[in-house]
Order: sequence, then structure tokens, then C-alpha cells
Amino acid sequence: MRKAQGATEYLVLLAVVLIVALVSVALLGFFPGMASDAQITQSQMYWQSASPIAITEWAAGHTDSNGGRTDVYLRLKNTGAYKVTVTKLLAGGNEISDVWTASRFPVAAISTMISMAPGEETYLGRSSYFPGVPEPGSGYRHYFDFTEPGGSNYSASFVPGSAQTYCSNTTPYGYLVVKDFGFEYTEQIDGQTITKRQAGAKPLYISCLPPH
Repeated sequence: MRKAQGATEYLVLLAVVLIVALVSVALLGFFPGMASDAQITQSQMYWQSASPIAITEWAAGHTDSNGGRTDVYLRLKNTGAYKVTVTKLLAGGNEISDVWTASRFPVAAISTMISMAPGEETYLGRSSYFPGVPEPGSGYRHYFDFTEPGGSNYSASFVPGSAQTYCSNTTPYGYLVVKDFGFEYTEQIDGQTITKRQAGAKPLYISCLPPH
């Protein structure tokens, strides 16, 4: 009798656990924003602790220039032990080695713009799109974007397909999701320049702001 009662109670508890799990999965599927929030949190935790190049702050938004683009703001920090100079940005199997400057043209090599000593921070982005983004001392703004399908691509832009999803110009503004985002960079170690790559194990997942 006791064994039968224990088995019955076990089956009842198991059924309750399964029901709770199914309800949780259904809710996450019914409210896609909940799942996206979880992915954003995971992405932030990963990139904020990445090494030697961490992303401590970010934003993204759609702009209608040249057929449609998703502009990005990234604050970078050197969390490593050596000076790093970023030479390329990587995304979705594609790469760029140039960024735009104050007036969009001319472009400049990323390596001339993004160089950080250990513990130092810098940024990519333009304050006209993201209020509060500081202007560097040189007076230049260096930035890049993701060309959306149908937009015109330039050397300082990632081609369409570099991102899984782009920012929208209508509500909801969506998410910029980029797999295999990362950096090619050089380190100065014992007087030698060593080139390395840092590809993210977690996608870059950014909640989009209203269009610029």
C-alpha cells in the first residue's frame, strides 16, 4: 500500500513539473519579447566579460540613408594585458577594415582609429545618431553600419547577410542580431606585433532604438 501510494505521489509530482515546464515554454513562445530579453541579457553578460576586447555598452537603430541601414554604437574596452589595435571588424562571415569619419567620407582604416592600452576604453558610433556618445579629442567621429537588404554597400559597411536581423523603421523596432561578431587585432608582445582574431561565442544581440 505504501509503495503504491509513493509511486502515485511521484507520478503526480512529475506531471506537475511537466505541466509547469510546458506552460513556461508556451509563454516564451507566445511572448517573443520575453525570449529576446533573455538573449539580450546573455549577450551582454558574455560581451562585457570578453577578453581582450569587451563591449561594455551598445545601441543600434535604423536609418533610411542609401536604401536602409542599421547604425551601431559600441563602447569597447581592452580587458587584456597588452595594448591592442583593432584592424578589422568581423560579422556573419564578412569583414570590414575601414570606418567612416566626421563627414562620412573619407573613410579611414580602423587600425588608425581604434587602439587601446590595457584598461582603456574607446567607442565606435556617432553622436548625431546616439545622443550622449562622446566626441573623441580629434574631433572625428568613427562609425560603421550594417547595410540592409536593398541598401547600397560601402567599404565601411557590412554587406547584407552579415546580420541575421536588422533594425526596423516602424514599431516594434526589433533587434539587431549578429552571429560570429568579433575583431581582428594586433598585440604588442615583447617588441613583436602579433595578429589575432576574437570571434564571439555568443551572438551580438541589441534591442533597436527608434529610427534616426
